[in-house]
Amino acid sequence: MTTRVIIVDDQAMVRAGFAALLAAQSDIDVVGEAPDGAQGVELSRRTHPDVVLMDVRMPEMDGLEAARRLLAPPPGVTHRPRVLMLTTFDVDDYVYEALRAGASGFLLKDAPPADLIAAVRVVASGDALLAPSVTRRLIADFARQRPAARGRPALRLKALTERETEVLTLVARGRSNAEIAADLVLAEQTVKTHVSRVLTKLDLRDRAQAVVFAYESGLVTPGD
Repeated sequence: MTTRVIIVDDQAMVRAGFAALLAAQSDIDVVGEAPDGAQGVELSRRTHPDVVLMDVRMPEMDGLEAARRLLAPPPGVTHRPRVLMLTTFDVDDYVYEALRAGASGFLLKDAPPADLIAAVRVVASGDALLAPSVTRRLIADFARQRPAARGRPALRLKALTERETEVLTLVARGRSNAEIAADLVLAEQTVKTHVSRVLTKLDLRDRAQAVVFAYESGLVTPGD
């Protein structure tokens, strides 16, 4: 199946380079480009991509606001793409907020070409959190600066079974499904089922939001 992608970045050379690289893949189709968040949202509404590559800092509308609009669309708009944020280490706070808004992950703009291709495929599949070690470290850094939201997020944990809570804890620590299966002595397909149930019960979009939720609820704390 072909993954439809749009690229939203205010640098024309970045858009062109990413588009050329991705379009050369037989399973990826670049269906459009936009120079700012506002045009990116409009383009996404029109072309219905599977994945949006979204720069964080842009004129007119930044990537964070654009991600919010794509992932929490107004009534009547049913399409919600997966959003992969393009960033550098100096905008980590934006990345954290983007993950909270529902972005599926992030990629450093100077990452190797192979990483970009792999990232699009991973985000399109929805099976794993992109760059778990880096993402986990970023979220942990911000969790240290923000007290756990023990109210409603913590109460939502009560909806989970003991096994589902164990699985969520390991997801938050950056474990893959295969690693969780080994840790808990389960079949990998069983782990996938547990992860799916966790996301459904907690009304979370994907593993990226699950990691944020686990930190904010206090289930996992930095240094665990």
